[in-house]
Amino acid sequence: QVQLVESGGGLVQAGGSLRLSCAASGGSFSRCVTGWFRRAPGKEREFVAAFRRGRGTYYADSVKGRFAISRDNAKNTAYLQMNSLKPEDTAVYSCACRLNSGSYYDQSSYDYWGQGTQVTVSS
Repeated sequence: QVQLVESGGGLVQAGGSLRLSCAASGGSFSRCVTGWFRRAPGKEREFVAAFRRGRGTYYADSVKGRFAISRDNAKNTAYLQMNSLKPEDTAVYSCACRLNSGSYYDQSSYDYWGQGTQVTVSS
């Protein structure tokens, strides 16, 4: 069992930056493929970024070059650095852990989820 708690969301102006954190407890966080997903108002939840130790990072086209995912296994924490934010980045952002095989982009392949943190980007 892995528990995930996100933090770092908030209100920011377009062009600004935020860093989201995902603190893990209760399990083998270092074994996780760590993913970030987001759900904008009235839309389906979508893939944002993923990190797999030894394999690298993966990003949605919409955030490539602006967002960066990282993980500190010693702190059991994953991060999502978000730069050059746009109003269309407004969403609830959730981190997730996948322990078994699957697609980085497929939310149904993730085993554990955090509750999410709200990010609002004003124009």
